[in-house]
Amino acid sequence: MFQLRQSFLLFLTATIWGSGFVAQSIGMDHVTPFTYTFFRTFIGAIVLLPVIYWLHQRKRSDQKQSERPAPHYQRKDLIIGSICCGICLVGGESFQQFGLVTTDAGKAGFITSLYIVFVPIFGLFLGKKLNRFIILGVLLSLFGFYLLCIKQSFTIEQGDVLILICAVVFCFHILTIDHFVAKCDGVLLSCGQFFAASAIAIVLMLIFDYDVFSWADVRAAALALLWSGVMSNGVAYTLQVIGQRGMNPTIATLILSLESVMAVVFGTLLLHESLTLREGIGCILILTAVIIAQLNPKVISALLQRHRHQSGLAPSSERSASN
Repeated sequence: MFQLRQSFLLFLTATIWGSGFVAQSIGMDHVTPFTYTFFRTFIGAIVLLPVIYWLHQRKRSDQKQSERPAPHYQRKDLIIGSICCGICLVGGESFQQFGLVTTDAGKAGFITSLYIVFVPIFGLFLGKKLNRFIILGVLLSLFGFYLLCIKQSFTIEQGDVLILICAVVFCFHILTIDHFVAKCDGVLLSCGQFFAASAIAIVLMLIFDYDVFSWADVRAAALALLWSGVMSNGVAYTLQVIGQRGMNPTIATLILSLESVMAVVFGTLLLHESLTLREGIGCILILTAVIIAQLNPKVISALLQRHRHQSGLAPSSERSASN
């Protein structure tokens, strides 16, 4: 039941991120990448402050009524985790925005989705285990993303390299969250990473965007910035941090990768974009991959063994022992 709840939170995260592509596209028509990143992360941090206050008050009330001690977290872990996650967040979003300048969105979506391959590879060096269902899910989803995102011949451009770096950075973001989420309060970690990301982004904005910054442009992008800040950052990234607790990072990555599928769904429903047969097959393959990756080999083995016993197909050693 716990895994099902965590999977639902991650799916909800992917759904919100998928709907945010429209806002992100509109916002980037008015402001530069660093400016957009600063405002969306800063808004996300501000939105979480009343939530943190409410949770703190509720926790104090629960402690008075319960004899169980509340989990104790080290402030040092929260600070280090917030900075590390914030660096990854700024890096991933910035490389993606600059890459989109010289490459098309479909190819960018496919290259970004390569983090589903990078996470299990880098995870192996951190002691994360993989089973055959996860490996099959990764390969199947990779093929599904190719069908979904690549519409024409695949050529390598400068923007593609930047998007590839973005995928690697998002891979480290997921692994960093996986490392710190057990040591920190999830909502505090999410808020901390936004404050860290906005601090880094405003420095970059002042250095690179100072000559072109305009409050009129910010006002023109206000609705997009609010949606990205409140929903895509404040709500979705917090759900990601909470949902990743206790989850295999590779499985979490596959669920989060449904972001691209949901983007296609929202584009079809809200923007009346057409979904081709090729794209539909890609979406189905990715969804199937997410389901396959969450299968438990031990449970499957136990079910198969139970079926053999019920069908009279038990191994000969067991049959002879029973005789």
